[in-house]
Amino acid sequence: METISVLEARRLALERSGLWKPEPTRKPASDGSARRACYALLERLGYVQLDTIAVAGARSHVLVFLSRLDGVDPAVAADLLRPEAPVFEYWGHEASWIPMSLYSAFAFRRRDYRRAHPWWGPLLEEHRAKARAIKRRVRDEGPLRSADFEDRSPRNDWGFTLTKRLLHALWSSGDLAIRARPNFHRLYDLTERVIPDAIRREAPSRLVSISTLLSRALAMHGWAETRTLAHTWRLPRKDVTNCLHELRSRGELAECALVTEGGRRRTGWIRLRDLELAARLGEVRDPVDHGVLLSPFDGLLWDRERVQLLFGFDQILEVYKPAAKRRFGYYCMPVLAGDRLVARCDLKADRDTGTLRVLSLLEEPGCTAGMREATRAAIARLASALGTRPTGLPSPRKAK
Repeated sequence: METISVLEARRLALERSGLWKPEPTRKPASDGSARRACYALLERLGYVQLDTIAVAGARSHVLVFLSRLDGVDPAVAADLLRPEAPVFEYWGHEASWIPMSLYSAFAFRRRDYRRAHPWWGPLLEEHRAKARAIKRRVRDEGPLRSADFEDRSPRNDWGFTLTKRLLHALWSSGDLAIRARPNFHRLYDLTERVIPDAIRREAPSRLVSISTLLSRALAMHGWAETRTLAHTWRLPRKDVTNCLHELRSRGELAECALVTEGGRRRTGWIRLRDLELAARLGEVRDPVDHGVLLSPFDGLLWDRERVQLLFGFDQILEVYKPAAKRRFGYYCMPVLAGDRLVARCDLKADRDTGTLRVLSLLEEPGCTAGMREATRAAIARLASALGTRPTGLPSPRKAK
């Protein structure tokens, strides 16, 4: 079995996720070039998770692009989902923007969700007439938001009317697609008016689809354990195990043990082409400490166990906790400096005053003067990208 060190796996993860940057990226020459750079990055990342929270001045998917591409207008990053763009919205890790090149790989999921929605069961079967009526209205009137449908039916625990649940189910089954996101509202349209015909008609087998998604997940992560690969796309563990062994038999990947500093081994997987890259990255002596703030929903961070293993960092998401129970803050953004997660900032943008307020700043153990400067530079960089100025920068305190 191949082996990899924690240092090599950490740096490989950063390189594969577009965060290993010996030099800052150049500012795009125009909005068009910025848009192309965003699409290229999305193709590399495999998905960008969506979330409604914009307290830090932009929503999570915009922050992902700002963290990796200097000089991109946040408005451009927020408007990537548009007609004829190489991106679609669907259930990946969560609701995500995904490269159009992966649309056919989710055919099995659309088939599964046509039979039963993961939250609401056989909703389309139980309300066939109403579902047909919704599709007819979209066909005749053009793209519509859920708010365009009048529905006085009782709301469920999430506040969804029956019509809104059916719209979600029709989107999940592939009968409808998201055409655009004006003001972050889903604009539903017929799938044939959103997804190119040649792509829409592809229907690979379940085995081929899951193998494709696993290969892309491994390309995103560099080295990863089976559970991480399965959770990247929310894939059934049995299907994942079978497909991984099939990919190994074809020579596309290898089992690889991560060796911790204490000598313990964690069995995972790596693409053969990444073994040499990981070794080269491990030989870099001192990566440049260009500080960058990461969204708490960044694809690098959602696997808390993996973040602890590779970075020694306790990634905690507290947006859903009561204020009194939060340790770090409501929208706490980790700071990456070089190949370390060195601090975390709780930020709040104030559009009226044009400021990005730092509510708290906590340093990790071992944070050096250089890392401290990288943290301040990261805050200033995000503030500049948002067209704001940082304020309220407190004296940092150690994370407990």
